[in-house]
Amino acid sequence: MSETNDHERRPVIAGNWKMNPRDLESAGDLAEGIASKLGYDEIVDKDVIVIPPTPFISDVSQILELSNIQVGAQAMSPENGGAHTGEVSGKMLKSVGATHVLAGHSERRTGGETDVMVNAQVRTALDQSLRPILCVGEELNVREAGDAVHTVCAQVAAGLKGVTAEQMTEVIVAYEPVWAIGTGMTASPEDAGSMTESIRDQISLLYGEDVAQATRILYGGSVKPSNIGELMKQKDVDGALVGGASLKAESFEGLVKGF
Repeated sequence: MSETNDHERRPVIAGNWKMNPRDLESAGDLAEGIASKLGYDEIVDKDVIVIPPTPFISDVSQILELSNIQVGAQAMSPENGGAHTGEVSGKMLKSVGATHVLAGHSERRTGGETDVMVNAQVRTALDQSLRPILCVGEELNVREAGDAVHTVCAQVAAGLKGVTAEQMTEVIVAYEPVWAIGTGMTASPEDAGSMTESIRDQISLLYGEDVAQATRILYGGSVKPSNIGELMKQKDVDGALVGGASLKAESFEGLVKGF
């Protein structure tokens, strides 16, 4: 089991806008509101990332250019270019200001993304100097059957296949219990802490304890300003991947400043 350590992992708050807001003007308003609430030089103790829909990345990046807020993408192709209609490459995303990219979000896994596809995205992102946020998590029936830890750790191992220990310095892992995404249900702080500890143990098996203790692991699933503080008290929770609460500047500010 992982133990208390001397690594000081820099916290991360990442806001996944999903397919919101409705248009470019609204996306700009949200980005400006977040920048206004958080200030342009106040965030010095954690990484803050907003993850808008792909068509908005360029404009949001320009709005946030003078702030300490980074911009991520929600998905990318494992291909670098060519005849892949409708796909977007990592190089394209980086060219419009993205620094991070989600890989394996549960909503995309439900839509057909496999562990093999997710792993290809992780490796391609690293090759393109994007920082992947590898998303893992179990459905309710898996948790009720007692297979949650096995399932999540298998997703971690599959998603990181072929990733070197050196590359792991650029990887963030996000634990999102599927049953707690957009449902109003939230894993208890203890449940979140237990699973993130198991994930860290899995990373230790793959790369050794030093890499495991340096890897940042986020919790996602109905995270709000009212519960972020308790979640962050768990020693293996290093931040949050947030959905709905990132769509209003006020609530996103509450998350960033809530611990």
